[in-house]
Formats: sequence, structure tokens, C-alpha cells
Amino acid sequence: MPTADLALRDEYAAAVERLAGRTLDALRGAGGAVAPAPAFPGTGPVPRPVLAAARVLGPDVLAPQALGATGPDEQAVLLLAEAHRAFPPSAFPAPAPAPATGAPADPDQERAAGAALVTAWRDWGTAVLLARALGPAADALLPGATAGATGENTGGGAPQPGHAPHPEPYAWQAWSVRMAQLSALALPGLDGPVHDAAREHSLALARGAVRSVLRCDQRVAARLIRWLAWLAADGRELPLEVEPVLERIRAVSDGSARTALELAVAERLLTGGVS
Repeated sequence: MPTADLALRDEYAAAVERLAGRTLDALRGAGGAVAPAPAFPGTGPVPRPVLAAARVLGPDVLAPQALGATGPDEQAVLLLAEAHRAFPPSAFPAPAPAPATGAPADPDQERAAGAALVTAWRDWGTAVLLARALGPAADALLPGATAGATGENTGGGAPQPGHAPHPEPYAWQAWSVRMAQLSALALPGLDGPVHDAAREHSLALARGAVRSVLRCDQRVAARLIRWLAWLAADGRELPLEVEPVLERIRAVSDGSARTALELAVAERLLTGGVS
């Protein structure tokens, strides 16, 4: 990979960590805004790495207000809306339809379809939260984001992607990894087929969390524990105790702001519940 590409990748990765850290501070009540200045229309151009970082974090940019840790955060809302415009859903490939029964599966196509499905569902979560936060202004700020897509339409005016990931028999490992990639949907105010799958397959989530801890994959473990915390807040019985596993992950965490944010959201869900 050329040096320039490596430098750009590092710059974008650092921007994601910084924004995750600011979101984490807001969630913990440490003060300060989630969005750095300038970070929304009217205050100057928004640096592209900041927009990319907001696109990567997606719904989690609004996690502090969704979890009741802060009041409405106009800057964070407008930053996420601007990121949605700078990197629109149309810039990403649409989820591919499922192969016909009996047709041989192509591994590359399966990976691409899986990545597209994750992006589509994260965009759905972002659109729901933005539509709720922006109200009537959503259509003007997010043209095409809350209407005109295929799939069912649920709260907030945001259309759902065509289908949700469900585990195939004996494939809970791969499914739990996919659900970890969708952990940003484990927030109050979001509910849909992905959440129904989590409710139906809590044992697979628990197995995935324990497996990830044993494999020292702390970020995946943190994301799955977040889903289990969401289920606990939703009033579901779980096949394991969440708090001891959460403490174990924190003790051996990779030290990144993104992993710390996942754990902080899980803690908040356990103490505040889902409304």
C-alpha cells in the first residue's frame, strides 16, 4: 500500500478514535460536546476525516442523548446529518438478494453481501434517530435518506433493509460476529428485525461473547455484551450474567476509545434500561 494511502488511513482512524472519545466523555457526563468545532453547517467547513468518523460511528454519535446522558445535542445531530450527505447510502453497494435454494454459494459474494447488509442496517438506525431528532427538517437535511428505499418502513420514517441476519443452524459463530458489527443498533429508540433476532438468539450472543473473550478479541466481546445488556434492559432472561463478563472485558480491554464506548453504552443500558 502506498505511503500516502497509509497516512490517509491512519488520519481517518485517528479521527474515529477522537470522535469516539468525545462521545464517551459526553456519555460519562465529563462535559464537552460530541461534535468538535467546526462540525456543523454555519460554523465553517467540516474536515472530511471528521465526517468519515461520524459515518463510521453512525448511531453511536447520538448515543449520549438516546441513553439520556445528555439533552438534545444539535451539533451532534447536524454533524451526523452532514456525514450522511457527504457519504450517502447510495455510495455503498446494496445488499445482494439471497441465492436461490440449492445454488452454490460464492464466498466473495457472501462477504460482500454481508458487509452491505451491515451498512444498510446501520444506515437504517442512523436515519431513524436523525428523523426523530430533526423532525420535519429531516427531509430537507437528508434528502432520500428517510424515504424512497425498498423494505418495510417502521418508526421515524426510515425504510428498513430487505432482511435481517439470522443464524443458520450450527453457524452461531459467524452470526454473532455479524451481530457485533451491528452493535450500534443496541440503543433505546431502535427496534426492528435485527433486535427480534437478538431476542430470539440470546444464547448465540452469549456464546459469541464468551468465545471472543477467550480469543482475546475484546472489541467483538464488548459489542456482544452490549447486545446482551440491551436484552437485559428489554426485560429478557439471559443465559449468563452480564456484569462479570463486562468487568472482565474492561480489565483486559485494548484501550481504544471505541471499545470503551461499547462498554459504557452497555453499562448505561444495564442501569437505565430501554425506553
